[in-house]
This record gives sequence, C-alpha cells and structure tokens, in this order.
Amino acid sequence: MLDLVLAGGGMMLPIIIASVIAMAIIFERLYTLRRGRIMAGDPVEMVRSWQGHGGITAARLDELSRVSPLGRILAAGLAGSHSADSMRVRIEDAGRHVAHQMERYLNTLGTIALISPLFGLLGTVIGIIDVFQAITAHSGAGAVAPELLAGGIAKALITTAAGIMVAVPAFIFHRYFRGLIDELVIDMEAEAIRLVDLIHPAGLGRRQAA
Repeated sequence: MLDLVLAGGGMMLPIIIASVIAMAIIFERLYTLRRGRIMAGDPVEMVRSWQGHGGITAARLDELSRVSPLGRILAAGLAGSHSADSMRVRIEDAGRHVAHQMERYLNTLGTIALISPLFGLLGTVIGIIDVFQAITAHSGAGAVAPELLAGGIAKALITTAAGIMVAVPAFIFHRYFRGLIDELVIDMEAEAIRLVDLIHPAGLGRRQAA
C-alpha cells in the first residue's frame, strides 16, 4: 500500500487528507444523527404527564430540553407561549436551529466528493506530463526504456483510482445523510404538531372540523 501511495506522487497527499476528513465526518454524523439520539424518549408524553402533576415549570422545561434535540425544540415552543400561533413560531425557530446543527459538516463532505476526482485528474495530467517529458528527453537516443515511463504511467493511474475511491463513499454518505435529515425533520414536525394539539386542543377541533 505504501508503495502505491509513493508511486502516486505528490497529488496523493491531498487525496489522503480528503479521505481522512471524509471518514471522520462520516463516523461523527453516523453517531450524531442516530434516531435514538435525535428522537430520544417521548417528550410529548412527558408534557402530558406533567399537566396532571404540577404543570409545566421552568425546571421541567430545562429537563425536557436536555432529553434530545426534539425535546429542545418542544421546550422552546412551551417557553412563554400564550397561543398556538406563537408556539408554532417558536417551534419553527428552534427547529431551524436544530436542522442546521444536523446538517453540520455535510457541505464539507459534499465538497470532498466533488474535488477528490479532480485531485485524481490533476495527478493523471501530471503523470502524463512526466511520460512525455521522459519521451522527449530520450527522443534522440532510440527507444525509451520502459522503466522511465512506468513512474509517470503509475502516477496517472493511481491518482485517478484514489480520487474515485474517496469520492464514491463520500457522495453516497452525503446523499444518505441528507435523506436521513429530511426524515428526522418530518418526524420532529409530527411531534411538534402533537404538542401543539395537546396544549391547545381547540386548534385540533378546528382542524378536524375543516
């Protein structure tokens, strides 16, 4: 493996760096975006139980916000809410913040998926240039020895392969995380609606009548 990396030349360094960053992002997002972490517990049922046992207090809202990102959104909606509309606005504001946190590093991962093949292509161009330079340098001395061309050809092929090998998993996981975040956002919206209907049942009745 080390021989392949060395044969790829200087352009292997940015490709390797990109691969390390991509792997770090993938493992970090796999851990952070677990459904069990984002949607931990049942915050709406917690609020329902509080209604019959002392009501919603500041301490309980603080507890709710620590349960999960979903709990943080719902706690923001409950804090200082006096109407269903104001509650929805607060939930939407908190939801945008949580969604932004869930999308953290995804732009970097997408950028790696885009530029890694370009690094490989640049390595390919440099390798081909080395081949032609070897041919030019020995143009007056008859046939060019194969070993003089091998380095440039290896550089051209190895960097291309390495760039694609980094780009493919980065692209796949970038798309996967985007889809996962969309699903989690939809699920959180459903839980937010449950909470609003719990706190303001009159709004639920109007929707059912419509």
